Amino acid sequence: MAVFLDARIPLRFADAVPAEPDAAWLIQGDAPVPAGGVVARFALPDRAPGHAADCACCAPRGPVADALSRLFLARVRGEVAFFRQVIAVPADAAGREAIAAALRDDPLLAGRYRLAE
Repeated sequence: MAVFLDARIPLRFADAVPAEPDAAWLIQGDAPVPAGGVVARFALPDRAPGHAADCACCAPRGPVADALSRLFLARVRGEVAFFRQVIAVPADAAGREAIAAALRDDPLLAGRYRLAE
């Protein structure tokens, strides 16, 4: 019998910033976090960067991918308290979709994080 262990960090959505002892937060905008909380913030651009050709130089990973990558590296380097989950607090539907799309479409993030059920 094979046993499968998914070691990726679970990410779940919340409407507000709940106090969770083993969590880090991914926050769109500047919502407050509990004292001493591990947080990564992102803001969506007003318009899509680059040009229509979407070449590699003009298609950056995006603000969500950058924020989650910074959070993961800080955890690995021991720069922040160890966390077992990420709680995403988007400001709007566009933020929620940007987070889901980053996890779905970015292979590097998909190897580090998974949407919690």
